Amino acid sequence: MSVDLAIESMSVAEKVRLLETVWQSLCARPGDVPSPEWHRDILEERSRRLEDGRATVATWADAKARLMKLGQ
Repeated sequence: MSVDLAIESMSVAEKVRLLETVWQSLCARPGDVPSPEWHRDILEERSRRLEDGRATVATWADAKARLMKLGQ
């Protein structure tokens, strides 16, 4: 299946909405999306960074707000 989108002419807000739509579609059937082994390795490293204070987390709402400001 081929989908032609004018991504280069989309605003950041439109691109974020498109990503959200694709993500919601993927989440509807999580069993259809296999996770490669290297994802586990990265998640373990990120967990270690959180535990020892070398990293912090942000809510999706906060991250989305920062992305939207970049596009203004």
